[in-house]
Parts: sequence; C-alpha cells; structure tokens
Amino acid sequence: MKTLIGGAVGAVLGLIGLSIWWKPFLQLLAGAIPIMLLLGGGLALYLGFDELKDTWKKDEPVETPKKEEDVEKYKKEIEELKTELETMKEGKA
Repeated sequence: MKTLIGGAVGAVLGLIGLSIWWKPFLQLLAGAIPIMLLLGGGLALYLGFDELKDTWKKDEPVETPKKEEDVEKYKKEIEELKTELETMKEGKA
C-alpha cells in the first residue's frame, strides 16, 4: 500500500515538474538523444562484429587426427593421464 501511494505521489510531482520545466526538459532531451543514439549504435556495431566473428569460426573446419598413429598416440596419452589422476586421488584420500 505504501508503494502504491508513493508511486502516485511521485507521478503527480513528476507531472507538475514536467509542466513547470517543459523547456528545460526539452533542452535536456535534445542533448541526451544524440548521445544515446551514438552509444546504442556503437554497441550494435560491436555486437554485430562479434556475431560475425562467431560465424567465421564456424566456417573453419575442425582438425581431426587423420592418421591411425595419431589416434593411438592420443589414446595412450589419455590413459596415462587417467592413471596419473587416479594416483593423485589416492594420495589425497
């Protein structure tokens, strides 16, 4: 209930203030709009460029090991890392 009353009082005071200071409000608005457009346009450019870079990354092919030797080498390395991880876990426990 307090929020409702406070909101109503704020809206009435804002309306009164807007009617009293109409010309300064328009002058402030005239100064703020170009800055908002400039900042909004810069943000849109940045986000658009970032999205464009993401699409470039999707177009690049992902390198996969083509040789059977490479696949075996990576499997062996994974097994070694798993055993090392298990020994570390046992050391902490």
